[in-house]
Amino acid sequence: MILLSALIQTFETEFLAGYQDALLPSQRQALAAMKHCRTSQSPVMLAQCADCESQRFVPHSCGHRHCPHCQSHESQQWLERQLQRQVPAAYFLLTFTLPEELRALAWQQQRTLYDLMIRCSWETVKTFTLNDRQLQGNAGAIAVLHTHSRRLDYHPHVHLVMPAAAIDADKRLWRTKNHGKNQTGYLFNHKALAKVFRAKLLEGIRQSELDLPSRYPEKWVVDVKSVGRGDKALVYLGRYLYKGVIQEKDIVACRDGQVTFRYQDSKTRQMQTRTLPGAQFLWLILRHVLPKGFRRARNFGFLHPNSKRLIGLLQVLLGVNPHRALAWLRKRPSLTCRCCGGIMRIIKTRIPPPFTIGTQSPPANEI
Repeated sequence: MILLSALIQTFETEFLAGYQDALLPSQRQALAAMKHCRTSQSPVMLAQCADCESQRFVPHSCGHRHCPHCQSHESQQWLERQLQRQVPAAYFLLTFTLPEELRALAWQQQRTLYDLMIRCSWETVKTFTLNDRQLQGNAGAIAVLHTHSRRLDYHPHVHLVMPAAAIDADKRLWRTKNHGKNQTGYLFNHKALAKVFRAKLLEGIRQSELDLPSRYPEKWVVDVKSVGRGDKALVYLGRYLYKGVIQEKDIVACRDGQVTFRYQDSKTRQMQTRTLPGAQFLWLILRHVLPKGFRRARNFGFLHPNSKRLIGLLQVLLGVNPHRALAWLRKRPSLTCRCCGGIMRIIKTRIPPPFTIGTQSPPANEI
């Protein structure tokens, strides 16, 4: 497996020479963090076996949310929290895409445009849920911003996972959508959603006093897809939530100054490869680093964290066991001893890397 940290070490000088002026502070920080992630230059932790008391050094991860080598535990925790809020209803995955003509503005005003996209997506489905004849209530949704296509091009869009259900607080009613003869399920008309989303986002841009391009399309794209209980859709969203836009196992080659990675074509579902110069590949990765402190994932409506008691009451009244949804999740693997196979625990962290210690030190992975 080719590590991203190794690619940064190889191509950083060339990358900075070509993209120095385009880099944002958040991207510089990400580059510096991922460069030393779990390398000999990173701090280490000391682990000790509970049975035979043997010890070894374990490299620290950089902990950056865009690093493909880190944040597996945080991604798992997020997925568990979402599954614990599952309700008995059909789930849908809605995708709100920013037109190509507005992507330059989004790149220049990332924090503002990304926030507007998330909020306008939610406001759109919230309006449709209130006006729907079968629902007539308050919606709940999980929103996640993605800025990349499968080819890793700049392609901002918002995914919303939401149940076809609503809560009428005044009448204390729980309503779900009756799909009738449509076995695949139906939530809202995608063309109508696109019109409302377009109007809300353009108005938000104007209120933010940003300059719209001279031309942008009349018809925008919103996709609505039935996803059953929502488990697989949440797993898909969680995959890119904390671990960057590419998995290191998908980096398949690095030779002659070129990097090749694989991806799944969205239309054919076949695996394709893309080869780029090393510096351009790093830019492809770093351009998807979000502004510092920006929250990519947000919960709205009755799926908001403040509604834990309400969700708990719904699950009791409707006979839903939230722990059953977590049964298939893999647990985080324990650190095991190489001598006896026992469980190791961390007894010291943030130890300076061995080469900074005055005496001769053992390798970073064992003692």
